Amino acid sequence: MKDELYSLTIGEELAGRKIKDVLQKQLKMSRKVIRKLTEGQGVLLNGEPIWTSWRVAEGDHLRLLLPAEESVDILPEPIPFATCYEDEDVLVVDKRAGLIVHPTSGHWTGTLANGVVYDWKQRGVVARFRPVHRIDQWTSGLIVIAKNHHAHQFLSQQMMARTIERAYTAVVHGRLDLEEGLVVGPIGRSDEDFRVRVVREDGQPASTEYRVTERFVAGTQVDLKLHSGRTHQIRVHMKHIGHPLFGDAMYGTTDDAAWIERQALHAKLLGFVHPRSGEPLRFESPLPEEMTRLVEKLRQADEGKE
Repeated sequence: MKDELYSLTIGEELAGRKIKDVLQKQLKMSRKVIRKLTEGQGVLLNGEPIWTSWRVAEGDHLRLLLPAEESVDILPEPIPFATCYEDEDVLVVDKRAGLIVHPTSGHWTGTLANGVVYDWKQRGVVARFRPVHRIDQWTSGLIVIAKNHHAHQFLSQQMMARTIERAYTAVVHGRLDLEEGLVVGPIGRSDEDFRVRVVREDGQPASTEYRVTERFVAGTQVDLKLHSGRTHQIRVHMKHIGHPLFGDAMYGTTDDAAWIERQALHAKLLGFVHPRSGEPLRFESPLPEEMTRLVEKLRQADEGKE
């Protein structure tokens, strides 16, 4: 079984060009994907397998086929999740807090991946679970999953180039004085606990931009953008400047159970260029109920002190 990546009729503007040039320059395919296509005889010109060095003529029909792949190492489980968008190349999910994205040591089941694979099998979709990025277990919000090799390569290149648009909302302890700022600090593993990250001189470069959206006596609501993609980056940077997230069991310094029972971090915005159409896609997720309640509690606490 094969997935059809593209099917197109050659127009005047592409006539005379080598197939390899069409794949690389017009369709933005990586060398790795092109190699997979040729190895699997997945480049068809007018229905016949052909080398990518062949030149196309106006009116030729070009089809590109890749062997379909499945996530055979992920156990399908009926785990509910919220789909924002899905087509033959990508799946955009609004992940709830508490749900791990991908099976790891000690968490082989009960993850988003298990639920997605189950849903695909129920609908007869043949695809491999390929998250382009991840968010922490107790962070909610938007995540994009590639459904084939080309989509994953294409979106991963956008991630590396920092052209995928991602924005977060958080509620942190204390009042931030500045309306906006940039936290710069290299991040590495803690010497005391390998799971924990800290700002340290020998860490990897990292910077986080923030903008205050609302202040309270006990905390501040902020919008954030990442200029790098380090593990736990927002949580580490906000703690580093003395404003840890509400509900953050790993980086917080207080018991916030009376305020919220999850970390107050939400991936609210996701934008990227579609790997097939080249069109920009943009998704927004509203603040989840738990964080909305936290904000309301902080407002009520302020009113009680007036």
